[in-house]
Amino acid sequence: MSKNYHSTTGVDEFYYGLLNETEDGTEEVPELVDFPQEISVNAPQTIEKAYGGNKVAEMATSNGPVEVSTQFHKVPMEDRVKILGLETSNGLSAYGSTDNPPYIVCVFAKTHEDGSKEWVGLPKGKFMKPSETASTKTDTVTFSSDTVTGEFMDRAVEGFTEDKSVIFARDEKGETTQRDALFAALFGQPYPEGDLEGI
Repeated sequence: MSKNYHSTTGVDEFYYGLLNETEDGTEEVPELVDFPQEISVNAPQTIEKAYGGNKVAEMATSNGPVEVSTQFHKVPMEDRVKILGLETSNGLSAYGSTDNPPYIVCVFAKTHEDGSKEWVGLPKGKFMKPSETASTKTDTVTFSSDTVTGEFMDRAVEGFTEDKSVIFARDEKGETTQRDALFAALFGQPYPEGDLEGI
């Protein structure tokens, strides 16, 4: 099989779900948050060195939690409530000092011009409260965007001998085999067909 050197040109299909208590998937069908603009996944890693005899004797890697930053055209309030674990009352939703967001599972697609997709899965993490900003309207219309950041950690995923914090899958144009395998492994649910119809 030849290597593919096509670069990513877009991002699409951000799905999330609340991790169940047994951590083998989600209770509900994965939920789509449409119109992602930018998603970055940073997995910090440093190399620690032990010295002896005036030289490096041994090296080991140290891995930190995976940092995720997402930017959307708009994150609907219904999704904010679920992702951040907000308390609601009579149509109102609120932040508080005792908030503890639920563990979330996420998957999104990096798209390529040839129609292929690279899927990125995040098995277990939490998102943090976003900043609330607004600007005055001027002579031209400027659209705002919503940014939500979080951190993800390792989780046991069937098929892997050790816990993982980021899982990748890739499908050629028109194929869905690896996407379906990723959804089954992380959500314990099939890919929700029909979510993008009519958009």
